[in-house]
Amino acid sequence: MLSSREVVDLVASWVTISVAFSVVANPSNPLAVLPLYLVVVGTAFIFHELAHKYAAIHLGYHAEYRLWTAGLVFALLLAFTTGFVFAAPGAVYVAGLPNRRDNGIISIAGPLANFVIASFALLALLLLQPGYFLFRILYSIFHVNAFIGFFNMLPLPPLDGSKVLEWSAAAYVSLLVPLAFYVFFL
Repeated sequence: MLSSREVVDLVASWVTISVAFSVVANPSNPLAVLPLYLVVVGTAFIFHELAHKYAAIHLGYHAEYRLWTAGLVFALLLAFTTGFVFAAPGAVYVAGLPNRRDNGIISIAGPLANFVIASFALLALLLLQPGYFLFRILYSIFHVNAFIGFFNMLPLPPLDGSKVLEWSAAAYVSLLVPLAFYVFFL
């Protein structure tokens, strides 16, 4: 169950990141692509964060998403000034002190959700032979989910990858390699 504050924080983060992606995708008219990026970022960001939350709950912890205002402002500033999206919109905070295994499982859940969504989008692209509009939506869902999953698997604290690697090198490599393939070769 999501608290009302969590819903507000998730929606504010989702919309802000969607605006940042829209600015980078179409700097001359970001509003033209904003509806697309609301869908795309919704699949990538919201499912990533909810995967962390529900993995923590499944392991017996209380967890809630909280936005980070400075991270949202920074994401917008970078999008408008550099044409790059670097978003640190907030995080799922877990109550208690998860052990290394639980922290690794909670941390891998977000990038794993991105990998699964990217894989389904890729499969749909290959099987459906969609028209231009559906192709653009599916390709954007694939690309943004692969990028967010890969970026979060970098082994730099506080990113998910550092906690996953601390828990299990095998799990780390097993997810990083296919995400890297998606990002750099597809």
